[in-house]
Amino acid sequence: MYVQTLFIHSAVMENQTSKYCNCLYHSVNAFSRMITKMADEEFAVTGLTSSYALLLMSVVEKPGIQPKEISKEMQLTPSTVTRLVEKLEVKGLVERKNFGRCTEVFPTPKGIEKLTTIKNAWASLHNRYSGLLGKEKTKVLTSEISASIQILDEHL
Repeated sequence: MYVQTLFIHSAVMENQTSKYCNCLYHSVNAFSRMITKMADEEFAVTGLTSSYALLLMSVVEKPGIQPKEISKEMQLTPSTVTRLVEKLEVKGLVERKNFGRCTEVFPTPKGIEKLTTIKNAWASLHNRYSGLLGKEKTKVLTSEISASIQILDEHL
């Protein structure tokens, strides 16, 4: 019995790629790196990384959006949003306008032109990981991760 249990345990361990695979922290980070790699490959056609592309999409879809709203929508820190907006501004894709104490971000014509390419890259990314994971698993995984983020966000 002990030998059989040891054999099964060894067989299971051989299928695992890391001794840390039962750790949520490790698993989520490894998964994130893989998805980010895929995203960067799919978004390469836009000339932007996925973060820049998604931020630009938010600005094109809601001209005059405030950085605070972008931060909330993208779940990024305000300083990260500021850095991303500054780089998009240097590339001539967005412009910031100050109205009193408020800053609003607007797309430039060059930024608007990229919207279709960005949406196509996003769809391609979705199709790619859904094709690998399966549509149902993708849907469930996305829902579970989003719900978990909400729970953690309420306590952090």
